[in-house]
Amino acid sequence: PEMPTDAEEPESSGTGSGDYGEEYRPLLPSRETSLRILATALSPLDYRKWRRKPWYWCVFKVFKVPVELVLLLSVPVVDPDKEDLNWKRPLNCLHVLTSPLLCVLTLKSGTYGLYQIQGVFPVWGLITLVGSVLAIIIFITTSNEEPPKYHCVFAFLGFLASAMWINAAATELVNILRTLGIIFQLSNTVLGLTLLAWGNSIGDTFSDLTMARQGYPRMAFSACFGGIIFNILVGVGLGCLLQMTSSQLVVKLEPDSLLVWILAGALGLSLVFSFVSVPAQCFQLGKAYGVCLILYYLAFLCVALLTEFRVIHLS
Repeated sequence: PEMPTDAEEPESSGTGSGDYGEEYRPLLPSRETSLRILATALSPLDYRKWRRKPWYWCVFKVFKVPVELVLLLSVPVVDPDKEDLNWKRPLNCLHVLTSPLLCVLTLKSGTYGLYQIQGVFPVWGLITLVGSVLAIIIFITTSNEEPPKYHCVFAFLGFLASAMWINAAATELVNILRTLGIIFQLSNTVLGLTLLAWGNSIGDTFSDLTMARQGYPRMAFSACFGGIIFNILVGVGLGCLLQMTSSQLVVKLEPDSLLVWILAGALGLSLVFSFVSVPAQCFQLGKAYGVCLILYYLAFLCVALLTEFRVIHLS
């Protein structure tokens, strides 16, 4: 008989007796203790997969383990493809405490979490107390084998915790950009059109390329413009609305510098070019159109950087 290859070898998620591969399934069913379930759920490493991977994957995994451990501790995951819906009783009870605490401590860089009620009791202490009580109640009223009827609530809690992690990462990214701007004496405008724009668009670029190569060019082309429209209308609109409600009633863009007018003009000219050239080609785009767009972006980037460094300026 042929031996199974690595690709055919079943992989284990390492959680319960029903999640083992065929060759690792125990002969007799057994109930795992809550402590063992918690330790297995918080382990981001699969030792059988670890032995089959190359050394560079192992090195990269070592750097990822601390981040994955923090995410496992704070973000609950509900998987409808599993029989138990990824219900981990001790870990989910811990999420009731860690996820709200994460939301409070990351919102506004922890400003709300450090706020003291009546100048005495901090908000994070109240969240910890309420979360601990709820976690104890859930742990007592549930079992390790069967998820509760309200398990879907953990999906919304995981979405909220994920959004808070993204918000915290974006806040730190903006702070790093401000630091780089101070060090290299760059304005916020040039940081936005270079580093922030590249970081914001690199994910969309790879996803659009993948869709186009898989035979969905119309979907990829629509996503290119749909993402920009969503970013401008919803991103700018929601950001300005939050800014006006929190600090001031007017958001000033200061269009007095030449670089701002170059940004607006380049964007408008590129949209007009696509609006005219795409129907003129009967919506059948070739390599020439793509090359023109890339050259146009490089020219815009050069002009914007030369304007920032005062090589191009108004007399």
